[in-house]
Amino acid sequence: MNKTILDLWVGLFVIVGIAALLFLTLKVGSMNTVNNSDSYEVVARFENIGGLKTRAPVKSAGVVVGRVVDVRFDNEVYEAAVTLRLDKRYAFPKDTSAAIMTSGLLGEQYIGLEAGGDSVKLKDKDRILITQDAVVLENLIGQFLYGNAQEGAPK
Repeated sequence: MNKTILDLWVGLFVIVGIAALLFLTLKVGSMNTVNNSDSYEVVARFENIGGLKTRAPVKSAGVVVGRVVDVRFDNEVYEAAVTLRLDKRYAFPKDTSAAIMTSGLLGEQYIGLEAGGDSVKLKDKDRILITQDAVVLENLIGQFLYGNAQEGAPK
C-alpha cells in the first residue's frame, strides 16, 4: 500500500510539472503581443533586412512598442516591405525613422524607431520613409579585409 501512495504522489508531481511547463510555454509564446484593436500598422521599406523575422520586437528608447507582423519582398521596387504593428498608446511623428538593430554582437534583430519632430502623427497604413538597413557582419568583415588589402598594395 505504501508503494502505491508513493507512485500516486510521483504521478501527481509529474502531471503538475508538465502543466506548469505548458503554461510557461504558452505565456512566453504570446508575451508582449500587441492587440489588433489597440494598434495601428505602418510599413517600412529596406534594401536589406538581414535576419529580421516576423514577431520581432519594435523598440523605441529600449521599450517594446510593437511587433513585426509581416515581411515580404516587393517585386516592383525590389525591396523588403516590413509591416509593423504599433500600440496605439505610442503615437510617433510622421518623420520617425526606422533602423534594423541587433541585440549584442550576434543576437536577435529588431526594429528600432527614433521619433522625429513633426507635429503630424503616423496613422494606420502610413509609411515610414526614413529607414536604415541591417548591418550584415559578413559585409563588414569583407570591407575590412578589402580595405586592408588595398592599403598594403604597392603604389
